[in-house]
Amino acid sequence: MIHIATGPCLEPRFKKWLGEKYLTTDLFNPHAMVTMNITNIEYPDQSFDIIYCSHVLEHVQDGKKEIRKFSRVLKDNGWSILLVPIYAEKTFEDPSKIEPAERLKAFGQEDHVRRYGQDYINILQEIGFRVEVT
Repeated sequence: MIHIATGPCLEPRFKKWLGEKYLTTDLFNPHAMVTMNITNIEYPDQSFDIIYCSHVLEHVQDGKKEIRKFSRVLKDNGWSILLVPIYAEKTFEDPSKIEPAERLKAFGQEDHVRRYGQDYINILQEIGFRVEVT
């Protein structure tokens, strides 16, 4: 399992359940096992049984490209939890919004680059994920 943008809440539980099969990665957290930006996933195809990524994709410039990378490193029989905040019916992106104040107004947070909508399910499916909403 790869846990992207790890945090103190779930990490101890996952580590206890999975032991050495658990890998944490984060760009900013010095306690992560691997420092990695999801824009540069340097693992071979089909490396992971599980991918857990919570509230990261709304921060990266090309969300679809990063989701494709997840699909590449996920084993055929693997599964993932790719959580994003859902704010609207349709996903909204505007690359011209680069100033924090503009992003806050457009996307709800200064460091977000898009506002995901209910169509997030369609985005995942178009890339090849089978989606179950629970």
